[in-house]
Amino acid sequence: MGVEEKVLKKGDTSPLAEKEYVLILHNDDVNTFDFVIETLMEVCQHDQIQAEQCAFITHYKGKCDIKHGEFSLLESMMSELHRRGLSASISSN
Repeated sequence: MGVEEKVLKKGDTSPLAEKEYVLILHNDDVNTFDFVIETLMEVCQHDQIQAEQCAFITHYKGKCDIKHGEFSLLESMMSELHRRGLSASISSN
């Protein structure tokens, strides 16, 4: 019927209380849309439509949240994005 809602209380140490991080893609004037889309699909496991939407948002807004999750996972993705020449950062949510 309904979705069970979990409420976190101050001092809660459950996994839900862990900080979530955001991987952000920043716009550049170097990489093509096709390269960015292909990279998001390979590195972040985006499907074609999601990768295209992120590429366009990044182009028009200057940045886009491309993945949410644990820092260690996002850090490895960010490193691979950097290795491929894309500009990315991680922020806490």
